[in-house]
Amino acid sequence: MKALYCQQNSPGEEMTFVFQERENLPPTRDNDVKVQVRACALSWIDTKLLSEIKLEKELLPVGREISGVVLEVGRKVTFFQPDDEVVGILPLDSEESGLCEVILVHEHYLVRKPEKVCWVEAAGTVRDGVRAYTALHYLSQVSPGKTVLVMDGASPFGTIAIQLAQHRGAKVISTAYSLEDKQYLERLRPPVARVIDVSNGKIDVAESCLEETGGLGVDIVLDAGVKLYSAEDESTSKSQLLPHKHDIITLLGVGGHWITTEKNLQLDPPDSHTLFLKGATVSFLNDEVWNLSNLQQGKYLSILEDIMEKLSSSIFRPQLDEPIPLYEAKVSMEIVQKNQARKRQVIQF
Repeated sequence: MKALYCQQNSPGEEMTFVFQERENLPPTRDNDVKVQVRACALSWIDTKLLSEIKLEKELLPVGREISGVVLEVGRKVTFFQPDDEVVGILPLDSEESGLCEVILVHEHYLVRKPEKVCWVEAAGTVRDGVRAYTALHYLSQVSPGKTVLVMDGASPFGTIAIQLAQHRGAKVISTAYSLEDKQYLERLRPPVARVIDVSNGKIDVAESCLEETGGLGVDIVLDAGVKLYSAEDESTSKSQLLPHKHDIITLLGVGGHWITTEKNLQLDPPDSHTLFLKGATVSFLNDEVWNLSNLQQGKYLSILEDIMEKLSSSIFRPQLDEPIPLYEAKVSMEIVQKNQARKRQVIQF
């Protein structure tokens, strides 16, 4: 059996992805489930995080969001039996590559896949679902009547976050980075309250949000990165489209929650003072925390089950690309690692 791994010889060097012939699987341990993989979604690999938590190695397994069929279970496994259809996310320290025909997974990382959900949708939605739940249920409390701003709502994560917020009765505003994204967001049903097209850099996001909320500001902001410095310090074209941190603080309402994906966020004393006056909070979105600690394993598994239930009832309608065959996984992973994929890439076996 072949499996996909990534190789990084030195920090800062571009990653290379390689298929390696792997030896036969070891015997199934007591709590392991042997799974025949049917689909595996591709996600960006955070090598810096892996390095910080001492999980860096010469060959890193690629592909962690999987769906498949149970072939065999360990003697202490209680949740599954052979022929069950399952979905889950392999832990950060997993030795297994999801891009392999058969893998071993601990039962506490899997849940059952509903019959009416296809393999590709299950694998392609599970990570974005976990991120959306973490942001909207655990870092903030989305509820009917609240206003949520989802930056880059046409991204795979943005799409699921919008659908979850709307399902909870919130009013959603979103930003679009291109005309294509704007048209996609305007076609969503139920409709988004307002789509702010920031592609030309002329629209003021804070002004648009305050106008939409009658000057009260939004209750929850999910950013897709922020501009930390003045325009001339930001080099890439993508960062030019990001809102400045001051804009986000300005558009936050009293008691608002800012959920950020910017791990290097720096707030100056005046920024902190404004947040204090508003009684607002800043939280960092790192969905890996669920797998870094087993403290809330039950809660994590109930999130996975809820994501599958919402997928089954069409509340979640993910932003997926056409399924990709395994032999193209290497090229697709290179595109994902360079952040050049606008839709979720899923390998189908």
